[in-house]
Amino acid sequence: MRISKLSASKHKKGRILVQLDSGELLRICEREVVAFSLYVGKELTAQERAALENAARESGLKDRALSMLTTRPMSRKELADRLVERSDATEEEAGAVADELERLGLLNDRAYAETLVRHYAAKGYGPYRLREELRRRGVPGAYWDEALEELDDPAEAIDAFLRQKLHGRITDRRELKRVSDALARRGFHWSDISAALRRYDEALEEDSE
Repeated sequence: MRISKLSASKHKKGRILVQLDSGELLRICEREVVAFSLYVGKELTAQERAALENAARESGLKDRALSMLTTRPMSRKELADRLVERSDATEEEAGAVADELERLGLLNDRAYAETLVRHYAAKGYGPYRLREELRRRGVPGAYWDEALEELDDPAEAIDAFLRQKLHGRITDRRELKRVSDALARRGFHWSDISAALRRYDEALEEDSE
């Protein structure tokens, strides 16, 4: 089979259309033109065509993965799962793409764990909620403790939440339960919540003296 035409796609940047004299059309990426030394009039063997199509498929999946990572950081598992869900990639192909991006330093679960912890801690969430978020995002458990070690003492975040919700009021049992439950849902330990409530009461008593 002979290449009768090479042209850039009008609809997708970086894609090259390879027209064969049989009337077939191959869609490849720019890098395959160089890697396979393609030109109009070149004869392709069946083996060369198969290798070209495989390389183009790998490049397309890699480009898709890079596009996903520019939207937001991801864990290795998130990226591989999305490649399978949103393209026709097999689990093996998605894993190979993730491996390559890890080698290039574009995918790093340890750094991603630290980023997640900083982001959600800044939103006022506690360690239980942070662990759940790390689990939900597919971050390997081996990186959890290391990332969580960077957390500040939760006392400041809990005290700020109480000030915001209670506005210096004396509370009844029902309201105390409401704010305690809200803090628990945010992922704080009950011992830290109880200590913060004692500090709040002590501060009220001092203000009333």
